[in-house]
Amino acid sequence: MNGAEDGWMRSHEIYMQRALDEAEQALAEDEVPVGAVIVHQDRVIAAAHNQRELLHDPTAHAEMIAITQAAEARQSWRLDDCTLYVTLEPCPMCAGAILQARIPAVVYGAADPKAGAVRSLYTLLDDSRLNHRAAVIPGVLAERCGRILSRFFQQQRRLGKK
Repeated sequence: MNGAEDGWMRSHEIYMQRALDEAEQALAEDEVPVGAVIVHQDRVIAAAHNQRELLHDPTAHAEMIAITQAAEARQSWRLDDCTLYVTLEPCPMCAGAILQARIPAVVYGAADPKAGAVRSLYTLLDDSRLNHRAAVIPGVLAERCGRILSRFFQQQRRLGKK
């Protein structure tokens, strides 16, 4: 990796760490530990984590909440100059919201072989039949992103939950 690529990757890791901080907050709240941040012009304008249990809302995924926050911050539903960082590959619902918000770039940590709609099960963000596509950078801090999820689900199984 050359100096420019190294700096570019460090930038992605810094923002993914912010998303991991959100995932840690979800873990502390007994939510599935997924975190997301949205960046506009090198500034975090939204930061969220899963809140499905707290809000009793199946749509309260980290990405969905962050998109709503970012739209409010930008005063526009079009987030066409933003980047979404999320610790887990987005599901079909979140991928659809990413496309609707016109987010041009998505960086995610861990792959989701059971519900991933970006690379694992579907490739919604790169489907040429749709009128919008997003560039994807997978695997940023993937091990750390996967580890927090594994820890959560191991704990849930020990407690006989979910």
